[in-house]
Amino acid sequence: MSHQTGISASKGLADFFAICKDGSIRLVKVSIEDEQLVLSHNEQPVNTWEEDYDQLILPLLEEKQPCYIFFRTDELGGTGDTYQWIFISWSPDFSPVRQKMLYAGTRATLRKEFGGNYIKDEVFGTAREDVTLAGYRKHRQSQQAPATLTYAEEELDLIKKNEVHAEIGIDTKHQTVQGVMFPLTQAARDKVLQYKEGMYSYIQLSLDLKEEVVDVALVEEDINLSRLSSKVPMDHARYHLINFKHTHEGDYMENTVFIYSMPGYKCSIKERMLYSSCKSPLTDTLEMSYGIPIVKKIEIDDPKELTAEFLQEEIHPKKNAVRQSFAKPKGPGGRGPRRMTKPKPAGED
Repeated sequence: MSHQTGISASKGLADFFAICKDGSIRLVKVSIEDEQLVLSHNEQPVNTWEEDYDQLILPLLEEKQPCYIFFRTDELGGTGDTYQWIFISWSPDFSPVRQKMLYAGTRATLRKEFGGNYIKDEVFGTAREDVTLAGYRKHRQSQQAPATLTYAEEELDLIKKNEVHAEIGIDTKHQTVQGVMFPLTQAARDKVLQYKEGMYSYIQLSLDLKEEVVDVALVEEDINLSRLSSKVPMDHARYHLINFKHTHEGDYMENTVFIYSMPGYKCSIKERMLYSSCKSPLTDTLEMSYGIPIVKKIEIDDPKELTAEFLQEEIHPKKNAVRQSFAKPKGPGGRGPRRMTKPKPAGED
């Protein structure tokens, strides 16, 4: 489960969108800066839209930085009073994973901010040839006549299918882009193997957002559950692997519990997106690659929840008590003995 980025247009961008559709602007470039959609660049028309296309678009494409571009054609819409635009999502192959996710997750919001009724076509590009005029024409042909997809086209199609096309709050849990797997550092791999061998009862893992890896943040040989909540950061997300040692119905047990802690709005949007998306691939790796059976996966936003009683209830939920049969309430007193026969109707002997 994951969520929409929550990023919206800055006031400057929103104001520009309100005036740029009168035909005086040919191109608008939009970027994400400081968790806002901002106006990065704009161009006025020089020649026809086909002559301007490559001349204006290609110089704006950076090798490792995604962006959005709105390009105005010379074609009028159905009402005849508004121009039609091409919406280009540039997400180069060599850009960081977190940037790709951020831009993919914000695309639906930007489309709505600009106005979907102005958009004639949408183009996704990971290489320059995808967004050239020739690439755009090829895209138009593929729209009209379905063809066998290349690997790159399949990847773009997958991104498009997994986008969220609704305005939903940041904390709402629903479908979004697929999860991504950051590799474990050597230190993290060593600690996980040592955990499996019983050398540790608690491992805390963190994401290095810059290096895009899963690293070890903290280990404990024998964790004291009464102090577990103090180990959980209040300003950053974390993953926790706990060997919960306990008894149940007279039997001693050791069960691995995976906990994903996310302290709400105290984390940046990027951090929240990446931790949410990496969670499932990480647990799959721990179970399938390292052979660690996880009996329970828990998500919390308040470290105070982490107690031995809480874990016990999560692993062994109490069964509902047997429902007692309904007892008919006793009637009011003073009515005399209960009659066993019906009284005869009046007039009968």
